[in-house]
Amino acid sequence: MNSLTNRSEKAANQYRIESLSKGLLVLRLFNESTVSLKLRQICDLTGIPMPTAFRIVATLEEDGFLERSADGSVQPGVAVLSLGSAALRGSNLVQVSERPLRHLAETTGETVNLGVLLGDQVLYLARMRNADLVTANIQVGSTLPAAYTSMGKLLLAWLSPVELDERLTTQSFSPDAGPNAVRTRSELDARLELIRREGFSIQDQELALGLRSVSVPVFGRAPAPVAAINIAVSSARHDVASLRGVLLDQLRETADDISLRLRAL
Repeated sequence: MNSLTNRSEKAANQYRIESLSKGLLVLRLFNESTVSLKLRQICDLTGIPMPTAFRIVATLEEDGFLERSADGSVQPGVAVLSLGSAALRGSNLVQVSERPLRHLAETTGETVNLGVLLGDQVLYLARMRNADLVTANIQVGSTLPAAYTSMGKLLLAWLSPVELDERLTTQSFSPDAGPNAVRTRSELDARLELIRREGFSIQDQELALGLRSVSVPVFGRAPAPVAAINIAVSSARHDVASLRGVLLDQLRETADDISLRLRAL
């Protein structure tokens, strides 16, 4: 069995282009909280030697995937934004979710979101925003710590202990979170256990002061969820109890609608 596995790994790796892999690694460094980096920072974060990193950055800059600022730092360029936009537009998940999510937003008058798990972050794929919700500056393509969001916690709750260990580190818990945010893995595990029992996830000012949300899973053909959706509200208008009532019922109906559409593809 081991020899077969080794041969399979070698067969898969013979087509790997290391320089391309390193270029993609550099692009992955940029996220919601890291919008620009100096060359030395890129080397420190990736372990790529300075001469190699210099060539990678120069190539990405020439092709429009990175842009250089006056201080010498680099940030994602227009080409990256175009790729991201095309990926979202072409996603079956986003396409089949748009109408049900829009109906939910219109019916409730609240902000609704669709997200997937990306490492220890939740990536926002769709967002219909209520203009009154001013406590969180989130857009399509934004990533936020999964441990502090209703969608992120819900999707984390479906992972095995081994998968959680692979994704979560001490860096997954930010000191800049909301007043009710967990600060340790053990605190998070307790909340994940509650989510497993109840089948939905509530975020009560964990991401930011004044923001609450409730989330449920979306399923395709597999037994594990492919995404999550939520309703985000202002704490000034909704207490936690209200998230467990009519809003949760409407959210579940929308998730069932999206899941049905996904299974029909």
